[in-house]
Amino acid sequence: MPTHEDGWRENNKGSRPSEIRISPDAKQALAKINNDLYSVIIPMIGTTPSINLAKPENAAFPAHKLTVIGGEFPSWSADSKSVHWSLGASHFVYDLVKGKAFADSLALVKKREKALKKAEKETDSTKTEDKKDKKKDKPQFKADEYKVKVKYQRAIPKGKTLLKGGRIITMNGNNIIENGDILIENNRIKNIGVSGSFTVPNDAKVITINGKTVTPGFVDTHAHMWPNWGIHKNQVWIYSTNLAYGVTTTRDPQTATTDVLTYADMVDAGMIHGPRVYSTGPGVGYWAYNIQSLDHAKDILKQYSEYYNTKSIKSYIVGNRQQRQWLIMAAKALKLMPTTEGGLDFKQNMVNMIDGNPGHEHSFPIYPLYDDVIKVAAQSQMAITPTLLVSYGGPWAENYFYSRENPYDDKKMQYFTPYAELAQKSRRRPGWFRDDEHVFKKHAEFMKDLIEADGIGGIGSHGQLQGLGFHWELWAVASGGMSNYDALRLATIKGCEALGLDNDLGTLEVGKIADLLIMNANPLDNLRNTNTLSHVIKNGIVYDANNLDEIAPIKKKAETFHWQTKKPKGLPGVKN
Repeated sequence: MPTHEDGWRENNKGSRPSEIRISPDAKQALAKINNDLYSVIIPMIGTTPSINLAKPENAAFPAHKLTVIGGEFPSWSADSKSVHWSLGASHFVYDLVKGKAFADSLALVKKREKALKKAEKETDSTKTEDKKDKKKDKPQFKADEYKVKVKYQRAIPKGKTLLKGGRIITMNGNNIIENGDILIENNRIKNIGVSGSFTVPNDAKVITINGKTVTPGFVDTHAHMWPNWGIHKNQVWIYSTNLAYGVTTTRDPQTATTDVLTYADMVDAGMIHGPRVYSTGPGVGYWAYNIQSLDHAKDILKQYSEYYNTKSIKSYIVGNRQQRQWLIMAAKALKLMPTTEGGLDFKQNMVNMIDGNPGHEHSFPIYPLYDDVIKVAAQSQMAITPTLLVSYGGPWAENYFYSRENPYDDKKMQYFTPYAELAQKSRRRPGWFRDDEHVFKKHAEFMKDLIEADGIGGIGSHGQLQGLGFHWELWAVASGGMSNYDALRLATIKGCEALGLDNDLGTLEVGKIADLLIMNANPLDNLRNTNTLSHVIKNGIVYDANNLDEIAPIKKKAETFHWQTKKPKGLPGVKN
């Protein structure tokens, strides 16, 4: 039997098209395979043919690959003579008539060159081919590209807010201010210090927080927040729920579709509630790509650097070591930051770390891990997000919490989560396990050692239970003996370091973006107190954590949440 590594080495299994569109004149078909588009002549025969487009020039019927670096949302023109598609904010039009003429002219030139070489060889029998000649790039007919630029104002609040008299856990070193004030101007921290130590503008709105605790906003480094695909809604309950539970920044390391790019823009524009939505876009996965060279890897990643503007990518077990190295080399050249899929393969995990990948998703699949692994992981500065709610090697930690907590009857969960979603996940569960059957505490021991060795990691809820699930994951990661302070570091500044956002987020310092959480109880006393939020502040806007009403700098009631399912009242024979 081949090893796991050998299994990924040859990725030659054909992919099926996700879309096939027949041209208006019914003579051609347009196929979307992975993220590339192909046109093919429809044979006029009685049975449905199977046509292999792995190499269009060798297909059984005339076919052409239309895209160079990918395309989405394909469509025919009314006259069947051109194909339209988009990629990011660009619109492409491929003229099939001109494309065929271009291909025919290339074939003619190639035929003439071949004949000329044959004639030269017959004239001079001593002439030999120079095998060292550089391989020439084959000319390609490209679609016309139209860049669509639409400018929209980024939502930045105007005004001043003073948080007065709370305990401030700055996450800047070990600096804790037991009785402090924070002045926010627009969306940045203007001043911070011991209460009464700086001048407060007369027009600042004062919010007294005596006895409460302030931390930076939480960062979910593995947040699968998948809203509706194919149609964009103007309310996303998943986003609102995470914000209400204190998650102010997220990164989704595999979005499956590109819908998230528009939703992220809607959040930035203030059109919908939500944390900051960063993502890798759709994963660069083994199912979609068989990388042939470094240049091929660069072509693939241009989708992300030039069109999706994701800043990061997901290297999803994309091939053998050579192919994975091509991918990270291409990512470096295009200024993209890759993170890798764990895949239950410890050997490959270590190779990915040694090769310089800056991120790793999911826990390492073995226990215990010794000093050699801890040291190389810390020194490599690979950011490790263990996602213990979906633990490797045993029952998922989410089952631990579902069986020992009561999320269904949680009033806040009921307020922010659609009934069907909450009931389906929490009223009936598939398994109950003894404490000693669970493995998440063992994985958590490694995270404790990693952070104490000054490594980088993050808290990733994996989208298992939106909002409250982040807290479950945080508590699970801390269950291996990690101090409450280190757990909060992992949820804030370490997560920002993992995403490259630590210059603007993750600590409470003058000049940084005002993402803060106000808790009724101190999480340093009991980490469970992270779920005692009274207010969430994201980008300088102060929200009531129980309903997302805006408190400052202006007062504004949250709109009606249409996902909420109201129980009917006054039904005959039914007690309310």
